[in-house]
Amino acid sequence: DVAIVTPRGAVATRPGDPSRQGEVTSVLPSLKAMCGEVARIFAPGTLDGGDVCEADGHYLIGLSARTNVAGAEQLESLLAEVGYSCSIVDIRHSKRLLHLKTGMTYLGDGRMVVTADVPRGPLGLFELIEVAENERYAANCMRVNDRVLIAAGYAQVRAEIEACGYEVIALEMSEFRKMDGGLSCLSLRA
Repeated sequence: DVAIVTPRGAVATRPGDPSRQGEVTSVLPSLKAMCGEVARIFAPGTLDGGDVCEADGHYLIGLSARTNVAGAEQLESLLAEVGYSCSIVDIRHSKRLLHLKTGMTYLGDGRMVVTADVPRGPLGLFELIEVAENERYAANCMRVNDRVLIAAGYAQVRAEIEACGYEVIALEMSEFRKMDGGLSCLSLRA
């Protein structure tokens, strides 16, 4: 949640939960070593990395309990400066989505794994893999090369992803799930 890393640079976020804002300071030296100059989100903006989903150079930015309009607009402006486009997706109506990526993942190849909670408006250009209600936790998955990492125990979404030609690797995520964590929470990728 503390950074957005793109091939064109990094942005240090300003987490919406005040208890997490110190995490940004601890990650900044590593970000600077890896990416050079690091842009920042400033008050009154709040932005959690879990509310940002990149899809082939287009960034979907979720408005949530953790990311406010000011934070989303700051990120949109910073990304536009380096040539990226953005859409803002309001998920504040859903009490079940902590972050945008709680309900969606871009797999590449024009495919999006998505729960019913995510508004469909900005997703019109994507092939959607709809996640059943009882498997909604598996929507937070991650593609690495030609493999897709998903939480173990979700046979239906696994089968649908495999039917698209991906090798799926199921990982035990029960301890992370206890704290609302998912696969995207455990990564910082460009």
